[in-house]
Amino acid sequence: MNRLPEAEPTFEAAFDDFGRYGDVSVQLSGDHVAVVEIGRPPHNFFDLELIDSLAAAFGDLDAEDRCRASVLCSEGKNFCAGAQFGSDGERGGTVAAADGSGGRRHLYDAAFELFSQRKPVVAAIQGAAVGGGLGVACFPDFRIAAPEARFSANFARLGFHHGFGLTVTLPRLVGHQRALDLLYSGRRVKGDEAVEIGLADELVPLAELRRAAYGFAHQIAVSAPLAVESIRHTMRGHLADAVKAATDHEKAEQDRLRSTDDWREGVSAVNERRTPNFTRS
Repeated sequence: MNRLPEAEPTFEAAFDDFGRYGDVSVQLSGDHVAVVEIGRPPHNFFDLELIDSLAAAFGDLDAEDRCRASVLCSEGKNFCAGAQFGSDGERGGTVAAADGSGGRRHLYDAAFELFSQRKPVVAAIQGAAVGGGLGVACFPDFRIAAPEARFSANFARLGFHHGFGLTVTLPRLVGHQRALDLLYSGRRVKGDEAVEIGLADELVPLAELRRAAYGFAHQIAVSAPLAVESIRHTMRGHLADAVKAATDHEKAEQDRLRSTDDWREGVSAVNERRTPNFTRS
């Protein structure tokens, strides 16, 4: 789908600060396109706070009539390098936090809110979209990738079960068999292969990445907004509900596998940059 916008967007002009949500900043242009930027460079590791911030930002944009489409991008070398784990396998960030009612809110509850948004999103992928970062990259409607992009569902190489609804989103993009390949092997997919298999929609030079993503979103924004939202609802169907059901299972499997020696070995091997020695225990 390599294309330029029919009507040139004013990318260099007329942006207003819409708001800041933790490490997420939002600007809104006069062209009805919002730019949502993750600001945790260089790797943009994710945790509950970041996904909560993204959900809040996109929720407010959903309620803003001036916004008709959004670009999701990030600052630094990588789009989102997943969760940051210590040598003992524990996340560097919080998975669950108090929800104010005495219960616990899981990161995937915030992810469900992302998938429940009404307006189209175009992601600009530079560098790594790995693990949960791949899940974040699969939430938008489209992905514009640079040749330097690297996509990986590396969970099995960590001794872990995939998450963030990839059970649903990955096969929708690449097909069931390719999804199995990526999930079983954890191999890295470069930008050009990502376009070939449907994981990304366009490949553009890194220097042109944001402009291309903005141009793509701008083409959507010039269409009738009510019609676009109606079409999106029809085409995505019950995706949010399917993601909710998938993440309920995914997090149960993640909790189970987090107690295994293979999980601890996988994380240690990654941190030590060596081949893991899994023992099925």
